[in-house]
Amino acid sequence: MGYKILVVDDEASIRLSLEESLKKAGYKTAAAETGADALALIKTDNFDLVITDLKMPGVSGLELLEALRNQSNETPVIMMTAYGDVSTAVEAMRLGAYNFIQKPFKLSEMRQQVASALRATSVSESTESVKSKPSTKAKIKPVSTGNYYMGLLNNCPGLVHIAKILEKVGASKAGNDTSILIQGESGSGKEIVARAIHEAGINEGSPFMEINCAAVPESLLESELMGHEKGSFTDAKARKEGLFEIAAEGTIFLDEIGEMGILLQSRLLRVIESRRFRRVGGKEELNVNARIVAATNRRLEEAIKEGTFRNDLYYRLQVVEIEIPPLRERPDDIPILLNHFITDFNLKLGTDTAPASKELVEVLSKYNWPGNVRELNNVVKRIMILEEPKELKALHFPSYISDGCNPRNSEGVTHGIGAGLVPLAEVEKRQILYTLEKTNNNKSKASRVLGISRQTLREKLRQYEEFAEAEE
Repeated sequence: MGYKILVVDDEASIRLSLEESLKKAGYKTAAAETGADALALIKTDNFDLVITDLKMPGVSGLELLEALRNQSNETPVIMMTAYGDVSTAVEAMRLGAYNFIQKPFKLSEMRQQVASALRATSVSESTESVKSKPSTKAKIKPVSTGNYYMGLLNNCPGLVHIAKILEKVGASKAGNDTSILIQGESGSGKEIVARAIHEAGINEGSPFMEINCAAVPESLLESELMGHEKGSFTDAKARKEGLFEIAAEGTIFLDEIGEMGILLQSRLLRVIESRRFRRVGGKEELNVNARIVAATNRRLEEAIKEGTFRNDLYYRLQVVEIEIPPLRERPDDIPILLNHFITDFNLKLGTDTAPASKELVEVLSKYNWPGNVRELNNVVKRIMILEEPKELKALHFPSYISDGCNPRNSEGVTHGIGAGLVPLAEVEKRQILYTLEKTNNNKSKASRVLGISRQTLREKLRQYEEFAEAEE
């Protein structure tokens, strides 16, 4: 892979865990305890990326970033920040940081950030060339990311029509005033489409901020979106900028909008209509310059009938409405997505797996993929982590996938809801048990591979045991 990354943090445990994780992914690493130590290392060595804590004794992460930029060093920088320091992290982005990630974070999330940062930049001179010329600084120049997610959509036959819509919206003079609603089944690729919208926009390079409305308690969601003033509620010890403010002229992606409470829906409606908002506890009105993109796997028309979603908000959000077909309805996309994931994981994991064969594509195309693109992504990731194969083969996949247990296969197994149909919960159970088997029942490793906490894994296993006892 060849990329070299500098990790800067005054906490030894964070430095060590990040270095270990990045080395396993195939990167070269170096570490510094302070910002001053980092600057000294940068003077004598060339780095493709810097990951630094925001708050450190002496030279802070912000000061480290400023020093780099003052030296015309454009090395991409990812900031690590505690929850209450988001506003400062945003200032770091304005000074040229690539992105920031809030502590505590999953190591897998950091690896994704690293891969994204390296993918979005290119080194104008090779590392060896720079080392042979000590007076020459390594120039890291951003390259257009506008064809990454858009390119993926354009390459997928089942999504080309969506790419064409996004190109028209991106070029529209209405700009960020045009809100967009993405609908589709869970795991169908709504975030990919949202990021493609951002890339196609007129403000490429501006922040892309996302929040899962179902994952944040309603009492905190308003503060996350609007921000709050110091003293506006019990734990508001300092002013906090919300995502509408942080997103600036970029994009704010409201995932699972259908789970937002009615009261907050009315406030969001006002923001969309007026393009203005106030922080919680604040009096000053601020402008919303970001494009608002919302997504849901619920049928909002039904939610409106049930009284759980506002009719007027629905029509405000759906200025442009995009429906993503489930993966089972676009089998021609499977080889494109499969090879995209293989390439992506090769970069992240440092593996060298070959592109998928026609034989494998034929096998996978017979499966119904109830978990959609996310299920395909996850199963490929698990195989590449656990097996590190030179080439993916049908035998690497769980039997329920390689045997094609779905309606396209007349020999599929009956699961109580029709021949071959497999409930999503059953798919999840099989994947969990398959991963445990492949990790020799190592729950810590299995939870990391599955991307869930050990507590969640234990709870799932407890449920399976209770269900088995009930059947007996």
